[in-house]
Amino acid sequence: MIRELPVGETHLAYKAMFELRPAVGDEAAFVKRVDAVQRPGGYRLVASFVEGDIHAIAAAGFRVVHYLFWGDTLYCDDLGTLTANRGKGHAGKLIDWMIEEARRLGCSEFHLDSGPGADRIDAHRLYFNKGMRISAYHFSRPV
Repeated sequence: MIRELPVGETHLAYKAMFELRPAVGDEAAFVKRVDAVQRPGGYRLVASFVEGDIHAIAAAGFRVVHYLFWGDTLYCDDLGTLTANRGKGHAGKLIDWMIEEARRLGCSEFHLDSGPGADRIDAHRLYFNKGMRISAYHFSRPV
């Protein structure tokens, strides 16, 4: 089952997000960061659940951003699945849900960034299978 998580249910995405982003800290720090900092900026959470487990086995954090170049775009910031549940279609269903949400909101594009490396091969295969393409280089530097 896929559903959006409102404030008050943010903690249900913690396990999947912690596996993706261990720097988020403990559950309380994750909930505080998402609810107090990210949600006010438009960040939303959607999650995949299996029967018998109250915690999400996969979760995605996303927001709508407005670019001159790409127009209104649904951007996926975070997409994580618990290791034991990878390869079972949960991340793909979350991508499908976000693409439908982008359509519903009138966005012209769906975007996400993914890190390089051999450990991301399965994720990259999923993105290509969902019709995505590599469309830009992403540059960054510490400040």
